Amino acid sequence: MPVDINCDMGESFGLYRMGDDAGIMPYITQANVACGFHGSDPNHMRSTVALASQFGVKVGAHVSLPDLPGFGRREMKIDRDEMVNIVLYQIGALTAFLKLEKMTLSHLKPHGALYGMAARQEHIAEAIADAAALYCVPVTGIAGTLHEEVYARRGVGFIPEFFADLDYDDQGRLIITREHEAVAPELAASRAVAAVRDGTLTTTGGKKLPARAETICIHSDTPNAVKIAQAVRSALSQLDAA
Repeated sequence: MPVDINCDMGESFGLYRMGDDAGIMPYITQANVACGFHGSDPNHMRSTVALASQFGVKVGAHVSLPDLPGFGRREMKIDRDEMVNIVLYQIGALTAFLKLEKMTLSHLKPHGALYGMAARQEHIAEAIADAAALYCVPVTGIAGTLHEEVYARRGVGFIPEFFADLDYDDQGRLIITREHEAVAPELAASRAVAAVRDGTLTTTGGKKLPARAETICIHSDTPNAVKIAQAVRSALSQLDAA
């Protein structure tokens, strides 16, 4: 395919199940595995990494603010040093399970509120860059925002990302909600194709804005995530063949 397909997954916690990771894994190339701060626990982290290994899927650390009750979707005031420690703590946990599967860390992707904060707040972007530089891995984010500028200045790799199952406002900002609603698979697939082939996205107000994508994101907690993953994979595969 011309781009990767990534999924935020491994977010179940204890007896509470979230997302059909087993159903989605065959259709993606990158797994962003929750590291215990917004979702997941040691058992789910290990099983998700093992599943990714089975399907040859690269694994990145889906690092979050320490907000398990709010699923990492509430902003916090945190200084750079503490943010670095929070991120490194989570990466350390995930890399232990990667070592069990003889895998290496592929990338970092901030989760939820942290994702938005990194795109707007320089000290947060710098903290993410500190952790990424230590592990020599790139960071996934939205193109044209502050964190891309910070990572470029720091010599940290950047993977521009487009969200097939989320909306964008008329300023091109991602609309992050507490819960994801079902999205028509055909709509998600057409959005992904437009971003990759045409370099455009359509906002909630109907505007067409430029987009840049080297990876397409699907969320495991979107109700029909497996069907979305199938549709996006099929559409992008056809695009490559054309």
